[in-house]
Amino acid sequence: MLKKWLLQAGLVLAGVMLLSGIASAHVVVYPQETTQGTYEKFTVRVPTEKDVPTTKVQVKFDTNEVAVSRFEPKPGWSYEISKDDSGKINGVTWTATGDGLGSTEFGEFNMQGKVGDAATQITWKAYQTYKDGSVVEWIGADGSDKPASVTTVKAKAAGASTDSHGHAAATGSDAAASGSGSSTATLALAIVGVVLGALALIVALMRKRA
Repeated sequence: MLKKWLLQAGLVLAGVMLLSGIASAHVVVYPQETTQGTYEKFTVRVPTEKDVPTTKVQVKFDTNEVAVSRFEPKPGWSYEISKDDSGKINGVTWTATGDGLGSTEFGEFNMQGKVGDAATQITWKAYQTYKDGSVVEWIGADGSDKPASVTTVKAKAAGASTDSHGHAAATGSDAAASGSGSSTATLALAIVGVVLGALALIVALMRKRA
């Protein structure tokens, strides 16, 4: 019975790991959560899912959701930006100058920009081109076979200010809440320690009497 249960549990675990591996094979932009009005470094993670290399990666985005302004150079790749009619950057294409990303490889492409002050999410539409000329379009809705990566944007805290780089600065109440949370966690750990110590002492005394 125990062996049967262990076998079933192993099969379930293997299935979960397989599904998570498939899900993680999508083109994803990190972080997947940010805050309105902040400057952020965005990382486009691209895995190769075929037996031929990935040679081009194009990402498009809405300029009302994010204002991208900087791109990190990546060895073995060149990049070209696209702009809308008003001159704002609305996309970038990285092209391999060498072999690209092989079948067992993935690559990360970095860019920096300011999150829109009224944005609620940033949708990243990605187009992955392989050496054989095939293109995989990661532009679908959440839950589809080829979903676009989405960064959720949280509203800026009421009364929160930003520094010269657009990062939210902690208010007095935030600092107080942080300190209170830290004190509570410390107290909880101390109580747990005392309880565990008491239990260990009781067990030791019972064994001694036995």
